[in-house]
Amino acid sequence: MSIKHPYLLFLGDAPDQLAAKTANGVAQWRPGWCVGQLRLDGCRADVGLPDMTLEEGAKAGAKTLIIGVANRGGKFSPVWQETMVRALELGMDIASGLHAKVADLPAVREVAHLEGRQLFDVRHPNRVFDVASGKPRSGRRLLTVGTDCSVGKMFAALALEAEMQRRGMKADFRATGQTGILIAGEGVSIDAVVADFISGATEWLSPANDPDHWDLVEGQGSLFHASFAGVSLGLLHGAQAEALVMCHEPGRAHMRGLPGAPLPDIADCIALNERCARLTEPRAKVVGIACNTSSLSAAEAEGLMKGLADRHGMPCVDPVRTGVAPIVDVLTT
Repeated sequence: MSIKHPYLLFLGDAPDQLAAKTANGVAQWRPGWCVGQLRLDGCRADVGLPDMTLEEGAKAGAKTLIIGVANRGGKFSPVWQETMVRALELGMDIASGLHAKVADLPAVREVAHLEGRQLFDVRHPNRVFDVASGKPRSGRRLLTVGTDCSVGKMFAALALEAEMQRRGMKADFRATGQTGILIAGEGVSIDAVVADFISGATEWLSPANDPDHWDLVEGQGSLFHASFAGVSLGLLHGAQAEALVMCHEPGRAHMRGLPGAPLPDIADCIALNERCARLTEPRAKVVGIACNTSSLSAAEAEGLMKGLADRHGMPCVDPVRTGVAPIVDVLTT
């Protein structure tokens, strides 16, 4: 799917900032694609964009209304549906990352058809994929992997894209989750792909390219997470990435959503990810560690990253605190 921008970000009646995390991500990474935010009465979230009505957004050139908020149960309230219908009438497409599908709303679907507008349910791929071939292809690829879920794999990949493009390198972020798709404007929500086709979908997402072009593939899950290891393995095989970046959040008491399951040792994560990736890319190697140190003081974060860098013989960064330049330095040597 390819989503048109500029965007008008719909925050609805979000009860807090966390409920608008999708809009937050889009506003942070693609501010130039956004004309403003639309908040309903009672909204307690704010992503720092100008507040606009639908009419003001349309006048500002918005091509897509992004449902950037998740409500309890992931459903569309009647007020939300009224907003979407009016957006369609004003010439906007609609894109949503919720589990419930915009296209399943009869009133919204009917108006979209009448107005010739598109509905994007980014969690649900709108095409079929082949099984993976495993054949070598041109271009260079990097995949972010993790010790656990939700440790900053998307953030690290986007930070690497920004740093590489700043240096004039050919680099593109390849989105594999709903927020990433809205940030990139296209991609595949890989966790919604039938298991046999995950690697094939990843091959399709990061096809052959120029010899000096980098695809920065957004990772999902963790090989050590009992719930989501299958998606992680499929991405490893399909991406055929020569470079891997290990993402980690220190201080977690257990694997996300699995009380009693301790976080794995980083050295074990590096070894297993490299071993699995080498099925389709014999050169695969972890080239750096990206940590989310937001729960640590500056001094604690500095000590932790230095220790990990010394222990594993590779750069360790926090994409927010330090940037990712040391990892890009490795890729260019």
